[in-house]
Amino acid sequence: MTDVVDKSTRSRMMAGIRGTNTKPERVIRTALHSAGFRYRIHVSDLPGKPDLVFPKYKAVVLVHGCFWHRHPGCWWSTTPSSNSGFWAAKFAQNIERDAQNILDLRRLGWRVAVVWECVLRLPRKDEVASVIGAWLESELRSLTLPKGTGIRRAKASGPKSTRAASQQRRDERKPPH
Repeated sequence: MTDVVDKSTRSRMMAGIRGTNTKPERVIRTALHSAGFRYRIHVSDLPGKPDLVFPKYKAVVLVHGCFWHRHPGCWWSTTPSSNSGFWAAKFAQNIERDAQNILDLRRLGWRVAVVWECVLRLPRKDEVASVIGAWLESELRSLTLPKGTGIRRAKASGPKSTRAASQQRRDERKPPH
């Protein structure tokens, strides 16, 4: 399938996708700095150049985007329908590289936390910094946020349609038999 935009436009669009200093990274950094934690960012001496490095705690925090790093079961971990062969290979390579980087970091004695982007989309995202802070001060070797397989978009509560809502109101007004 051909692209819907010309080559120079696609190039400009792809160049705008950041690899460092993304919004989720900045949110975590700001919250942790405000909580009194000091860190280094994107240390090139370590495998995978971790997003946040806490030498005092011998710990690193990796902030993973759900799309690029394939968060299992997450709403935002979609796969493009066009050029599926390319994307499948790209995502498999990303997953393999992430696993290898985590393994290498652990072999070097570092504790590893993985924070998925979707946890920062939740209403109580301020708690993420306190959970990471508690983890840093603990002896736990690893942390993954959110716990479990992922975050799904919240389903709307209440009736599915106005017709169903009208029927529900009628039923509530009926006298009991």
